[in-house]
Amino acid sequence: MPAEIQTLGSLLRTWRERMDPGDAGVAGGGRRRAKGLRREELAALAGVSADYVVRLEQGRFRTPSAQVVAALARALRLSGSETDLLFRAADHLPPGPGTLAVEVPAAARRIVSRVASQPLAVFAADWTLLHANRMLCDLFDLPFPAGSGENLVRRTFVEGVSARVATPRGGDAVFERALVADLRLSATELREDPAFQSFLAAMRADSPRFAELWDEGSAAPHSAMVKTVHNRYVGDLTVDCDTLMVAGSNVRIIVCSAPPGPDADKLEALRARVAGPVAATA
Repeated sequence: MPAEIQTLGSLLRTWRERMDPGDAGVAGGGRRRAKGLRREELAALAGVSADYVVRLEQGRFRTPSAQVVAALARALRLSGSETDLLFRAADHLPPGPGTLAVEVPAAARRIVSRVASQPLAVFAADWTLLHANRMLCDLFDLPFPAGSGENLVRRTFVEGVSARVATPRGGDAVFERALVADLRLSATELREDPAFQSFLAAMRADSPRFAELWDEGSAAPHSAMVKTVHNRYVGDLTVDCDTLMVAGSNVRIIVCSAPPGPDADKLEALRARVAGPVAATA
């Protein structure tokens, strides 16, 4: 590949133009003058503005965040080696052992596609949202598609959103401690990753509560939690939120479910809503 098309902008343009809109879930939109995805379609899939994509392709902005690069790679359905190339073109270390994974690996995509009837999400090791299905977005009051870079830790400790949406069994402190303990466990593996360490430093600066819990020194994987969700569509319901770790990666899949009974019935009502006209036109 000639050197002149190895820039971030030229790579994005090349991969955007080769993308079949149908494969990306984009409606045909009538006759197209150019092949591939339109810039505004790529922007919508990646959760950024169309002007941002234009500036990237034209070389007027060369340093997007790792989260944005990952979102672009997912939207373009890049292979592992192509994703690495895109990260390097944006002056980021590609995801790998000892680095923060910011894309959904193939194993996780298979699991997600096969249990899509349940509310589920895929998170990076810093609890940045990589993927969420419509059911989970409706359950936890997230926009759909969920915005690139949405972070559960910041949502909990800085924005205070999580406590308004759901009440963990045992109280908010249980959930807060579980998140911080999980991050401390990841911090050993990711001690050389600048993005992860920068995130931790920012959280300590932005949230005294986070800093307090971090200094307690607890370290443990976040494996499961029971939450009562205050849902605007079906009312309060209690769900089991289980964490599935993806082998060979530091991403985790969260699957929410309920045993047979009233809560399962409410989940089914939410599922029916997602399958109805509201979801079809989203």
